[in-house]
Amino acid sequence: MRIGFNPNRDKLKKADDFFHHVVIPVYIPDAEEYFKDSFKILKLCLESLFKTCHPKTFVSIVNNGSSKEVQNYLNELLIQGSIHELIHTHNIGKLNAVLKGFSGHDFTFVTVSDCDVLFLNNWQKETYNVFEKFPKTGAVCPTPSSRSLKNHTSNIWFDLLVSKSLRFTKVKNPAALKAFAESVGNPNMYRNCHLEKYLTVTKDDFRAVVGAGHFITTYRKEVFEKSNIKYSDFMLGGDSESKLLDIPVVKKGMWRLSTEDNFAYHLGNVEEKWMNEVFNEIKPNDFLPQSPIILKNIQFSKIEFFLKYKLFSKII
Repeated sequence: MRIGFNPNRDKLKKADDFFHHVVIPVYIPDAEEYFKDSFKILKLCLESLFKTCHPKTFVSIVNNGSSKEVQNYLNELLIQGSIHELIHTHNIGKLNAVLKGFSGHDFTFVTVSDCDVLFLNNWQKETYNVFEKFPKTGAVCPTPSSRSLKNHTSNIWFDLLVSKSLRFTKVKNPAALKAFAESVGNPNMYRNCHLEKYLTVTKDDFRAVVGAGHFITTYRKEVFEKSNIKYSDFMLGGDSESKLLDIPVVKKGMWRLSTEDNFAYHLGNVEEKWMNEVFNEIKPNDFLPQSPIILKNIQFSKIEFFLKYKLFSKII
């Protein structure tokens, strides 16, 4: 039985004051073996995010089947107002958890981050600078890699192949590249040439690095609009990240870039002394934008996608 009239019926939703959405899936099922230090690293990750993000940032955490201890911690953050949304589910896989985090929101920017990221000062400001300087940008990673130049970037090569804007330049922070290699358990990932030069695009003395990683990346909301991807068969890896996070950027005629300097660290699953030292050096955020930058519409077509991504990538 129903009595009365629901006051929310036919009522338009108020416009959000937020314009940047951060989605972080969390899977820490226990504190054993691989996950022994993961809870400590999660705390570093979230506390660094709270320290560095601006007030117009909406934070969604998807608890993807974590332990009771982690659940209680996340529940407390929600009660405190440190995070704005908390979704509890059993382990449905990383990308399916990310899809849950997207649902029901409409923000100008969406950052998808792993739960082992140390956010550094100005990561948002520098990310916005890339979007503003290069209007075709659809995704920006705050951790550049000299090995990302051929990773879903053929449309950039096509657009700039005869331009002086596309060139190899000196790596600004080779120590950060070495730190990333160590964090993924592959210290020899970068050869000397990778630590010396990376492929960049330049405009008015401002540079961005060609290509973007997965562990933390910010996207224009248009990348995920009208997406037909509703589910991933993979718990982690496979082609899930490529299908959901990489190819949609290129399909919309957009570029995948990274900041020239390093504004986030990948921590991995083992706590190390330097992590707390760097965290303690992070200053409270003083970047206070009132509204998002105005992004230009990007024209795209299936023919253009085929020409630049399918055909040209094979030619080069």
